[in-house]
Amino acid sequence: MAKLVIVVDKLQDWAPFYQYDGVMSLPAYLKWQPKQKQRVRVINLCRQSHYLGTGYYCSLLAEARGHNVMPSLRAFNKFNRHEISELIDELPGTLQNLLDKALADANDQQLIFNIYFGETSDKTLRKFASYLFDALPVPILRVELTRKKNWQIRSVRIGAVHKLTEIEQGHFAEVLERYSHKIWRLEPKSARFKYDLAILTNPKEPFPPCTPKSIALFRKAAKRAAMDTELISARDIQRLAEFDGLFIRETTGVNHHTFHLAVKAEREGLAVIDDPNSILRCGNKVYLQTLFQQHKVPVPDGLMLFKQDEDNLERAADTLGLPLVLKIPDGSFSRGVVKVSTLTELRAQLTALFEQSAIILAQRYTYTEFDWRIGVLNGQPLFACKYFMARNHWQIYKHGKGKTQSGGFTTCAIAEVPAHVLQAALAACKPIGDSLYGVDLKQAGEQIFVIEVNDNPNIDDGVEDLYLGSKLYDLLVEDFIRRIELNR
Repeated sequence: MAKLVIVVDKLQDWAPFYQYDGVMSLPAYLKWQPKQKQRVRVINLCRQSHYLGTGYYCSLLAEARGHNVMPSLRAFNKFNRHEISELIDELPGTLQNLLDKALADANDQQLIFNIYFGETSDKTLRKFASYLFDALPVPILRVELTRKKNWQIRSVRIGAVHKLTEIEQGHFAEVLERYSHKIWRLEPKSARFKYDLAILTNPKEPFPPCTPKSIALFRKAAKRAAMDTELISARDIQRLAEFDGLFIRETTGVNHHTFHLAVKAEREGLAVIDDPNSILRCGNKVYLQTLFQQHKVPVPDGLMLFKQDEDNLERAADTLGLPLVLKIPDGSFSRGVVKVSTLTELRAQLTALFEQSAIILAQRYTYTEFDWRIGVLNGQPLFACKYFMARNHWQIYKHGKGKTQSGGFTTCAIAEVPAHVLQAALAACKPIGDSLYGVDLKQAGEQIFVIEVNDNPNIDDGVEDLYLGSKLYDLLVEDFIRRIELNR
C-alpha cells in the first residue's frame, strides 16, 4: 500500500484541514524514511513554486528519492518555460471549444477561479477544468479568463493552499478527499492490506471482458491474499499512483482511454494488465499477421490490401479464392470482420471497409464448428474453451439490429487440449509479451491456425472459470503479486 505524504512550507498552512500524520514540512520530509519497499506518493503544496523555490526543490528531491510526486518536475518546468505562453496563445481546438461552449451565456468579461485536482466548483467549466488538468497536473491551478472576440486564458498559475478563502478551503478538502480518499479512511485493525489494486471497468460497456460476478470473485481472491481492490473509471487517471497495480477489465484500444491509463500506470511503476505494449501489439490484426509470419506461427493464408492499389480485387480472389474473410485491423467481438462469397460482395465490402482503414487484411476462409480460446498468463496456459459459432452464422457473435447472439461453449481442462493447439497458442504469445492473453485458434483436422491474440480476454463466471473455479482467480492474483514485487 502506498504511503501518502503532503508537504507544506509551514505546518499552519494545513491547520484548517483534517489532521493527518502524513503532513510534513519540507525539512521533515527529507529526514523521513519510509518503510522498506514502501511506495510513496507526495502531494507538494509548498508555497514557493518558482524555479529553485521550496516547491521546486520538493518535487526535485521527491523524484530523486523515487517517490511519485504532484506536481512533477516536468509540470514545474512547464510553468518556468514558455509552454504556458504557448498554451495560452494557441489553445488546442478541443480546449477552445470546451471554453466557448461552457461560457456561451456568461455576461462577465473576466473570470478567475481555482481548479483542484481537475475539478472546479463551476459546473459549466468542469470539462474544461479536467482537460486543462490533464495538460498541467497540479494540485491547485489558478486560472484567469478574459473575453475578447472569444474567451481566452489570460494566465494560469500554481495556486497556494495558504491563500485559499474559507469557502475555497472547504471545496479543496472535498476534492482532495475524493482524489486521495485513502488518507481519510481508517483501516480496521483486522483488515490490513499489503497491496492496492485498481480495477478499471465501464458499467455501460455492452460487451465487457468480465461479468460483475467474475469481478466479485476476483476481488474475493484478492482479499484472501491481503490485496485491497477498488473499481475505478477513466476519470481516475490522476489517482493511479495511489495503487500498486492496475487490472484493465474494459475493452482496450490504442486510440482510447484504456491505453492512456495503461501508459500512465506503467510510468508510475504499477504492475499493469493489460500493459501498453500488449495493447499496441494485439490491437492491430495487420501487425499480428506480420508478426506471426516472422515468427513462424501458423496463421491462415492472408494478404494486406492497400486502399490506393487498383488490383486488390483480383489479387485477393486469385490468391485466396472465394469465399474469403476481410478484416479491419482494430475490430473486436467479430465487428469489422466480414465474409464475402462473390466478386460483387468483395467489391462492395472493400469499398465500405476502406472508408474505415487504409489497409484491410484478407484471409483464406476455413470453416470450423468452433474456435479454440486458450487463456495464457505469463507464458503458461490458464484456461481453455471451445466457442461454437452462433446459430446459422459463421462467427461466434452474430450482430443484429439491437441484438447480438452468440454460440455455445465448452470449458476444458488444459490436459484435454491437443498438444499442438497449446504449442501454437504459446508460440503466438511469446513475441507479444508475458501478460494475460486469449489466443483464438481454428483446428481443421491436424492443421492449426492462430486467428488472433486478445490482450483483454473475457473471464466470465460460468464460462472461462467453469473448470478451475476460484482457483483461476487465485492464479491471477498470485501473478499480480509477483509483478508488484518485481517492480519494487
